[in-house]
Amino acid sequence: MNIIGITGTLGAGKGTIVDYLTKNFGYIHFSVRNYLIEVIKGKGGEPNRDSFVTTANELREKNGASFIIDELYNKALKTNSNCIIESIRTVGEIESLRKKGNFILFAVDADIKLRYSRITERASETDKINLETFIENENREMHSTDPNMQNLSACMSLADFSFLNNGKVDELYLNVDNVMKFLNNHKQNEPK
Repeated sequence: MNIIGITGTLGAGKGTIVDYLTKNFGYIHFSVRNYLIEVIKGKGGEPNRDSFVTTANELREKNGASFIIDELYNKALKTNSNCIIESIRTVGEIESLRKKGNFILFAVDADIKLRYSRITERASETDKINLETFIENENREMHSTDPNMQNLSACMSLADFSFLNNGKVDELYLNVDNVMKFLNNHKQNEPK
């Protein structure tokens, strides 16, 4: 079983990569967002960007920096299939997954104005914000010295493969294909 973790900036294309890997490579998707929605709704709360961040930080503070990802990893194990865990936001999550083995981290980024344009087009409940709020949200999640809080900058710096998604979606798909071919060739050449 291989696990691909995905980190990256808001609106950069994490979901696009996930969709491509699930449809074309048979990976099973596990989402931090979906996990948090279940937790928030279970407590009678309203899922939005602020409640996602607050809930995730509270869970990590109470249970450890890798708690959410470890929960998703345990679900992934039960499938005995290649899986994607999206969206990794703390260094502790990466460290935990690396210790488990067969883990590769993808990071995706794009120009901030392009990313904002993308989130306004997809118009999910958490994406209905102005540019100023978008930038504030991103700044809040980019750097933190608290191991239980989001630190996208540090996570992205630890990626095994990084994608700059400023072009057309077909360019991103081609780049993902190239990485998957590389990983497949590398796996086939490993000693048995």
